[in-house]
Amino acid sequence: MTASAGFRRLGIALLVLVALAAGVLTTAGYLISADTVRAEVIGGIHSATGLNPVLRGRATVSLFPKGSVSFDDVMLGDPAQPALTAERMTARLRFFPLLIGRVEIADVSLERPTISINLEPNGKSNWSGLIDGLARNQKPNARHGVAAFSEMRIDNGTVILRDHENKVVETIDRMDFSLAWPSISKSLGATGRFVWHDEPVDASLTLADFRAALAGSKTGLKLRLAAKPMKAAFEGSISVRPTVKIEGTLAADADSLRDAMVWTGQESPPGGGFGRFAIKAQANVVGGSIGLSGVNVELDGNSAEGVLTFATDGRKTLQGTLAADTLNLTPYVSTIRLLTANQHAWSDARIAPEGLSNIDFDLRLSAAKVIMASATIGRTAIGANLRAGHLTVTVGEAQAYGGVIRGSMALANFDSGIDVKSQLQFSDVDLESCLGQLFGLRRLEGKGNISLNVEGSGESVLAVTRSMTGSAGLTGSNGAIAGLNIEQLLRRLERRPLSGSGEFRTGSTPYDKITVGLKIVKGVIAVDDMKVESAAVRLALAGQASIPDRDLDLKGTAALVTASRPGVPPFELPFIVQGSWDDPIMLPDAEALIRRSGAAAPLLRAVRERSARDAVRQALDRLTGGSGAATQTPAEAPTAAPTLPAANQSVDTAR
Repeated sequence: MTASAGFRRLGIALLVLVALAAGVLTTAGYLISADTVRAEVIGGIHSATGLNPVLRGRATVSLFPKGSVSFDDVMLGDPAQPALTAERMTARLRFFPLLIGRVEIADVSLERPTISINLEPNGKSNWSGLIDGLARNQKPNARHGVAAFSEMRIDNGTVILRDHENKVVETIDRMDFSLAWPSISKSLGATGRFVWHDEPVDASLTLADFRAALAGSKTGLKLRLAAKPMKAAFEGSISVRPTVKIEGTLAADADSLRDAMVWTGQESPPGGGFGRFAIKAQANVVGGSIGLSGVNVELDGNSAEGVLTFATDGRKTLQGTLAADTLNLTPYVSTIRLLTANQHAWSDARIAPEGLSNIDFDLRLSAAKVIMASATIGRTAIGANLRAGHLTVTVGEAQAYGGVIRGSMALANFDSGIDVKSQLQFSDVDLESCLGQLFGLRRLEGKGNISLNVEGSGESVLAVTRSMTGSAGLTGSNGAIAGLNIEQLLRRLERRPLSGSGEFRTGSTPYDKITVGLKIVKGVIAVDDMKVESAAVRLALAGQASIPDRDLDLKGTAALVTASRPGVPPFELPFIVQGSWDDPIMLPDAEALIRRSGAAAPLLRAVRERSARDAVRQALDRLTGGSGAATQTPAEAPTAAPTLPAANQSVDTAR
């Protein structure tokens, strides 16, 4: 026998079998009535699920070429508040049992079903009775008659969840799922995809003991969710009686926590950051409280460990303690602008601290190092408390600027801006870096202590400075005032009072001690006490400074500690300090310098004394040929104040 002949005979045998099967199915179509098939299918669904679907549309039976029964307009539950409605339910029949006249369901599919879940305040739902029926049917020896099917499919379904107590409505649509129904094993598995908040989500669920889950007893649970905004996984156990309790390992990650929060319906947090996120922890859910222990969380490159608790009963509340080696806060403060782009004025951009009203938190954070923009802070322990839109940050201890910071800052969110309150103590800090980064003052060097107790309100940083009220103090030692050599200036003016030659706005003025006491009222600083002492010079100042305008208007006296020659008192000079904080100008008192100058003093007396003024004018008229009658009378003539040259100009003065 040739190979080709063998293949021909095999093909003929297969054709005979196909023809025989077709004949049997055709005959079965006459032997089994459509009503019988429909009844058997309904009985099989009830046997497998314990549910009695209400068939409100027509039924279609097809036995050839493949057996199936379709029911249009299917409903489960109370007609006034149905738990499930479907445009069509189709039961596919097993092939070989049908050949001998038996109806066995292979799988059931629901086309375009709508699953409604209505949660009541008492914990019940419109599914409570149906779940009880499922639970009774899953008891041992509960099934009789037709063999149960093992698969159920949901095609293009929609789930609508209504929480009447919290007034929440969530919708999941375009749901395509395949359920491995526990007809043989006791587990239930579901895999598929749905769309939530316009994002497709791949999901899988496994209940180790479906019967125990329906009864509310403890059973194993595996859940996987994967969407573009976020991925999450859980493996552990679940029970719902007497209350919901979930225990196991939770893991989640997102490319952007900010985007994931917006996707889940939360408000976007203020400021910057909240990018790459990952968390892994042991979860313990009891009722509306979620406890996370052994937390390992990563956010924007920061890693921390600790414990967290999230409560959803009523208002959302987050509590916890986290510790990190390095905490980089730069992403979160990167959008905060205290100064304008040129760094010479306060920002007038509106402050909009959204995202602080829908959640409360109480967090304790500790880190060996904290990085914030260009500042690096050492070991730090802080607490952050947010309640009803009021944020309080308490600094237990922060090693910063070479010293220690303690105190608190409060930020209250209101419709037209913010309320700010600060009570801070800076101990033994580097004054140049501390004052420079906080206030833009970079002229004071040395170590010292700073106290700051202020409050203000407004819709921008500029508006807050205009309303700022409180007090501040500073003490420093062994430092210098940069940009001005006061000793050199005093000694030169002592020798040549009217000489402005030389550049004095260079170098520095060392000091042994500096003391500053300030009172602040609506953005205006009153300098009550400011003293600078050193072995060479002493300074005392008083006056005002404007926080909004960032300028100074001070008067003071600078004095040399030692006299230039025996028997002469040490030289002292009144002066004024005016201009911006960043680059103030110090001007000596011109009248005092003129009085000290031997050559210019008679001129000053002449200007002040009327008789001498008349004699000087007559002499000038004779020299210039002018007529006194043609000029103003001495009483009418304005008196010109002497002008002091700038520091980088020179004046030739006769001694």
